[in-house]
Amino acid sequence: MSNQLPLRRSLLGIPGNERPLVGGAVDSEADEIFFDLEDSLGPGEKVAARSTLVDIVADHDWTERGLSYRINGTETRWWYDDVVEVVSGVGAAIDTLIVPKVRAPADVQAVEKLLTSVERNAGLDAGSVGLSAQIETASGMNAVTDIAHASDRLTALIFGPADYAASVGAAHGATDYPGHYWHYPLSRLSHAAASADLLAIGGPYTGDDPEGFGQACRYERALGYDGKVVIHPDQVATANDAFAPDIAEARRAKEIVETYEAAGADTPAAIDGNVIDREMYRMAARILSKAEQADLL
Repeated sequence: MSNQLPLRRSLLGIPGNERPLVGGAVDSEADEIFFDLEDSLGPGEKVAARSTLVDIVADHDWTERGLSYRINGTETRWWYDDVVEVVSGVGAAIDTLIVPKVRAPADVQAVEKLLTSVERNAGLDAGSVGLSAQIETASGMNAVTDIAHASDRLTALIFGPADYAASVGAAHGATDYPGHYWHYPLSRLSHAAASADLLAIGGPYTGDDPEGFGQACRYERALGYDGKVVIHPDQVATANDAFAPDIAEARRAKEIVETYEAAGADTPAAIDGNVIDREMYRMAARILSKAEQADLL
């Protein structure tokens, strides 16, 4: 993964037309705020929500955190104007555009092609807005590795558990399953993201159970995830803590990185008698980047 990708431990989502929720989101410690034009809005709200979203973005300072928004899926009639209206209006403030229900690389590539034209017409640098692909269907999971490599704009893959459960006919959140209920799709998405140097982001936890939310974060971190979608500011601190390195881990990573870089390209580097290979260095650099962005070091 590129060590330059921003910290995205917590992605706080709010409906794109909910002005009253913006103040709490801005005041939170979320790494990223995303405005939703998709599932949180009814069909009759979607068109008007675009201009509301543009006004909200224009009325606030977003320099202290990442800012993204989720368009409607490419199989709907709304996605085209979701891209055109918002990026044309406030594209300079948008870090990432989230594409939901991605089924195949073509979905990402369609958005990318339109986005490039919109950026140019708006006077923005082509490629300035990144993309995140949300995997929520069986077809999307089958193609997840190809999706991960579909565009240089991609920065993250996001798991969508509710729609994924519906797609495969699963009983969402079954408590009597012998093992971690979402282990397979979570692992598959994490592996695909790692293969393309992308972040892996867990989907929202909708239960009113702080301990259950914390456990979900810890499970996903153990599978290589970098962050989680959160639906309330009260969940932000737990996610930020779960997806950040601890101090000992951060210090060890710094030692590995400094030892490897000091040795130079032609000299084997070792620490505590163990050779530092390229993959060990990359993993340590990733941890160190997270620790520095989280102000742990």
